[in-house]
Amino acid sequence: MTDDIINDIILIMKNKIKLYSFDDHLEELMRDLEFVKEWGKTEPEYLLAKEIIEKRVKNKMSQRTLAKKLKTSQAAISRIESMNGNPSFSFLKRLASALDSKLILQFK
Repeated sequence: MTDDIINDIILIMKNKIKLYSFDDHLEELMRDLEFVKEWGKTEPEYLLAKEIIEKRVKNKMSQRTLAKKLKTSQAAISRIESMNGNPSFSFLKRLASALDSKLILQFK
């Protein structure tokens, strides 16, 4: 195949692929009342993990780099980002500082 044909095929394939984000999936799942009940139990952990990942990626940091900055292990960062960790308040303050962010805790 020539490069032109390959590029045409790639262009056609790109136009037919619909991206399906996590937010799209979550919106679909929120129609299930049982899921909504369970989601409510883990939403704070999800929001924390999502925010940490977004800040880390925005700062162009790997989990390993962030861990070194915090003098902890990459596995500890991974556990928090996968919602399997239970970070202390003081760790979250150090984490916010390492991510050039401000920690804000709210009750609503």
